Amino acid sequence: MKEKIRIASGQGFWGDLLEAPYQQVTKGHIDYLVMDYLAEVTMSILQKQKKKDSNLGYARDIPDLMKRILPICVEKNIKIITNGGGVNPLSCANEVKKVAESLGIKNLKIGVVLGDDILDKIDEFLSKEIDLKNMETGESVSKIKDKLLSANVYFGSEPIVDALKQGAQIVITGRTTDTGLTLAPMIFEFGWDYKNYDLMAAGTVAGHILECGAQSTGGNFLGDWESIPNMAEIGFPIAEAYPDGEIIITKHENTGGLVSIETVSEQLVYEIGDPTNYITPECIADFTSIKLEQVGKDRVKVYNVKGKPETKFYKVSASYFDGYSAVGTLTYSWPKALTKAKAADKILRQRLELLGLKFDEIRTEFLGYNACHGPLAKEIDEDLINEVVLRVAVRGKDYKSIERFGREIAPLILTGPPGVTGFSGGRPKPSEVVAYWPALIPKSMVKPQIQIVEV
Repeated sequence: MKEKIRIASGQGFWGDLLEAPYQQVTKGHIDYLVMDYLAEVTMSILQKQKKKDSNLGYARDIPDLMKRILPICVEKNIKIITNGGGVNPLSCANEVKKVAESLGIKNLKIGVVLGDDILDKIDEFLSKEIDLKNMETGESVSKIKDKLLSANVYFGSEPIVDALKQGAQIVITGRTTDTGLTLAPMIFEFGWDYKNYDLMAAGTVAGHILECGAQSTGGNFLGDWESIPNMAEIGFPIAEAYPDGEIIITKHENTGGLVSIETVSEQLVYEIGDPTNYITPECIADFTSIKLEQVGKDRVKVYNVKGKPETKFYKVSASYFDGYSAVGTLTYSWPKALTKAKAADKILRQRLELLGLKFDEIRTEFLGYNACHGPLAKEIDEDLINEVVLRVAVRGKDYKSIERFGREIAPLILTGPPGVTGFSGGRPKPSEVVAYWPALIPKSMVKPQIQIVEV
């Protein structure tokens, strides 16, 4: 058993800093690089790509990234774990294999976790009275079955651990819990018992801190953000894990950013719901039990984490087609920029009504005034505002209404309030609305599979 391992976050979402993984494997010692690419909406995007091309459906940044970091990771014996396989992890693994072969790398094992994609099994589940009820409304998935774009089970750390046990140096998964990417190396290296729920919770908390990349090292920091050093070269977090469940959150010394109790605390409360019941496939972690201690420069100890037994369910993340939307913008200038923008909005809404167009929702924002805070925005002195951007969005099931809305923005330039600019890029076009359907499924109904791709 190792005395400690260092697990580095390389991506917090698909589109994160491209240099982060390279910096993590070159600027200091790490044992594992974990990269989280997936969000709920990402799965539907990837599913659409796969339908157009059966070889796609994964984070296409990965092959190019592997060209840069794979030789380094092989030389330093750094294992890579990522959920960037999306809805086509096997295709992603095959692309990584091609990269390895082009670089002359041999004797490499790529573990692929399959089985999370249940889109083609919905009818089977419904026939067995597994309704995949919406966790918010209680409605059966049968209501939107024909509109489904994606449906994926959140597997946890266990299949990743199984792949590592089979000798995989790279593990590529589909929809895995963000925390499982980090927990898996601890279970594998330290031989943790899945029934030791405090250890499962400790690894889960570490994964939660790492999952959003630099958000725990000073990025998007709500505290004294102006004091964060060198954000242009911000370092991504590293979890220094020990067999007893103690975790040190840190980063490479020669990078920007900050690791403090405050930066770690902000990430801890990100997207957790009930802090006493953070549910994962391995355990239920009690975030109120967590203790933090600053034990050095850019080093925060996380300890005393308590956990409870896991549930009998996996979470399912499904998405479905829910109509169309379009967004249009115009910029109004001083004087009385806000008054002009409000008048333009009123005129536009009257015209849409006179045309008899049908929308589920019309939403207006005035950028520079209330786009962030909505009705809580403070009143402002118009004489102090140089410009305001009018942003109007519509959503609905009727494509023709959405399309016609896009034709009503440009006419406001010559048939509305004066001092207007900012119309470019052509008229707004309808785009599909993807809605989210969260559900639960008994763990007994789905099983992950491991496939090893050898180079």
